[in-house]
Amino acid sequence: METFTVRSSARTDFRQINQEVSTAVKATGIKDGICVVFVPHTTARVTINENADPAAREDIESTLDRMVPWDGPYRHAEGNSAAHVKASMVGHAAVIPIDRGRLALGTWQGIYLCEFDGPRTRNVHVQVVSS
Repeated sequence: METFTVRSSARTDFRQINQEVSTAVKATGIKDGICVVFVPHTTARVTINENADPAAREDIESTLDRMVPWDGPYRHAEGNSAAHVKASMVGHAAVIPIDRGRLALGTWQGIYLCEFDGPRTRNVHVQVVSS
């Protein structure tokens, strides 16, 4: 397993991590298989989405903010319940096929660390399994 860190710069921050994941896959030498990208945090997640138009990420962020406002009637004592709810909605991992040593992403797809309780430094684990 390869691990790298990502530093977010805002409470909500979507950081594209394609290059870091590709580097981790390449380091394994595996040519065909699957790559699992996992973020071991309860208020950050990983997703695959549009990478060409920044407005797509802005739309996701604003929609999540409307659905789960930061100042809702939450009971969690730490005060970051909205981040926990958003992270649960996004999901905890992404699985990407590896074809001839490369991530088999679509033309417009990007892998994103989704920060919901930043700014923070987050770990990202990449596990590659040969087929």
